[in-house]
Amino acid sequence: MTHDVGLHARPSVKLTKLAKGYASEIEIAAAPEGPWIDAKSIVKVMALKAKRDTIMHVRARGADACSAVTALLALIEHDFDDDHANAVAG
Repeated sequence: MTHDVGLHARPSVKLTKLAKGYASEIEIAAAPEGPWIDAKSIVKVMALKAKRDTIMHVRARGADACSAVTALLALIEHDFDDDHANAVAG
């Protein structure tokens, strides 16, 4: 993640809003071993307090899991740019 101040309020809202658009169970973590948290929970995402240059990990289970992971990774990789995330999710 390259966002200047990390996963603060605005990027957290964007991430959870995008995650809620998918039926799958989606989790994120700041380390491969976890802890894994519900990407649809703004409180949990903000509590992660991921700093700049954190490697974010995303996993999902469900019918649209592949699309969900692709869209969330694109959002993170493109510095939480709404236009890019909407193009991927659309």
